[in-house]
Amino acid sequence: MKKVVIAQIDTLAGDIKNNSAKIIENIKKAQNIGADVIIFPELTLCGSPLGNIIVRHKAVIKQQSEALRNIAEISNNIAVILGCVGENADSIIAFIKNKKIDYINDFKIINDTAFVLDLENLKNVSCQNVVLLANTPSRYGFENKLNEQLSKIKANLVYVNRAGYADNVVFSGASRVYINGSLTARAKYLEEDFLIIDDFKGEIEPLPAGVEAKMSEKFDLDYSSDLERVYKSSIFAIKEYFRKNGFSKAVLGLSGGLDSTISAVLLTDALGRKNVVGISMPSRITSDESKNDAKELSQNLGITFFEIPLASSIDVSKLLLNKAFEKISMEKYAESTTMENLQARTRATILWSVSNEYKGMLPIATSDKSEAYIGYATVNGDMSGGFAPIADITKTKLFALGKFINELKGREVVPKSVLEKPPGAELKINQKTGRPLCAEEANMPYEFLDEIVWMIENFGYGKQDLYKHSFLYEKNHELSQEQKEEWINKFYWKMHCATYKWHIMPASVIQDAHSINSVEYYQPILSNIL
Repeated sequence: MKKVVIAQIDTLAGDIKNNSAKIIENIKKAQNIGADVIIFPELTLCGSPLGNIIVRHKAVIKQQSEALRNIAEISNNIAVILGCVGENADSIIAFIKNKKIDYINDFKIINDTAFVLDLENLKNVSCQNVVLLANTPSRYGFENKLNEQLSKIKANLVYVNRAGYADNVVFSGASRVYINGSLTARAKYLEEDFLIIDDFKGEIEPLPAGVEAKMSEKFDLDYSSDLERVYKSSIFAIKEYFRKNGFSKAVLGLSGGLDSTISAVLLTDALGRKNVVGISMPSRITSDESKNDAKELSQNLGITFFEIPLASSIDVSKLLLNKAFEKISMEKYAESTTMENLQARTRATILWSVSNEYKGMLPIATSDKSEAYIGYATVNGDMSGGFAPIADITKTKLFALGKFINELKGREVVPKSVLEKPPGAELKINQKTGRPLCAEEANMPYEFLDEIVWMIENFGYGKQDLYKHSFLYEKNHELSQEQKEEWINKFYWKMHCATYKWHIMPASVIQDAHSINSVEYYQPILSNIL
């Protein structure tokens, strides 16, 4: 290969017409600069993830065949290497040159060049050139692992990855070239790119700070190596999700807490301050501190902000509900959560109502990963929305992200008080303190909870393993074995009861190496791992 173009583009699942138009546009651009080869990512023509599109809509295969013929007609003497889908919904490669199409299932050698979809196929292959088509996501620790794998291949390696966002997944882009394990070219991270390679060399675009760091082998609270990636990929995903769904504006509840604060910052940075509306919806339980924090945040961001008090609405709903309860002769819960959830669901109703009134507006769910794991979120309440930007970010990481954002912007965007106060939904009064119940009082310290999540996701730990495990929390606090086991048992019981909520969570951004997002992890609702 002489002059090669890496066309790192983003396409939409099932949209053969527009996908092929973008492909042809890039081919013509490559022809104009005299390129010999142009390479596209895996599943470019059909888009990804495909889900059941091919099974349900078989016409897509026919449309793809027609599109491939059209692409072949304009290919002439440039070689086009293109990811598409086979009739069995499997990923394949189309090799097009001089109007001829050759299909490669997962591996094939042509003129001492190996064309590959699976990195595992290269272990025992000796070729001068390797072309690897991919759909690799942006996740914590993935870049280091990927570079380690690719740099072991002693050949001229061209790795072409997709950019873009689709159904909870941000694709990292960063297509690259290696000569005998040494990096010689790299495309932009996350974004589309048209990378020109001469003699296996080209521009080397930078990566977000820390993204090349190796994933920690133990839990700690130093998230610094992953914060820029999380911030950039979150903003990118929000932009792409809204654009591809025809939305341009967001409305969310501003409680003065950490979750809604970080969500508002990310949305503002992605959509612009004129396209974000924050609503404070205090109840009688809401503290003055929280109301002030919400107002201060809105001023820092410059977004539209106003307050809708809930007290009168809650009073009316409570009166109506009490009349209903009087008619039902069944055993009640000893401690009801009705009024707590009513507040959260009333807020969600207001957000949906506002979004219905304005063109292109989407309400936002502000649940985080820690609380999703144990179900400390209200269905049709704070879980309700068209997008959940922080659903795969744990609470301790959100605190770190808030500090990072302030450092990045050189000013206090996230109010200092939000980063210092204990998180809480302010839906209930703690009878012992007389103040709104804090989340850690209701559950356990987030530092402890997040380490349980870490050990489960990255090492497959079970209850017995966690009983014996030495937690970071134990190094800084006195913790009896009895209390430790009580928290672990509480976590597992709450996780067991929360499984159905995982299936309800709206589209999000998968950030960690592992997740409970249904796109990646499926646990039947009717299951028991206690």
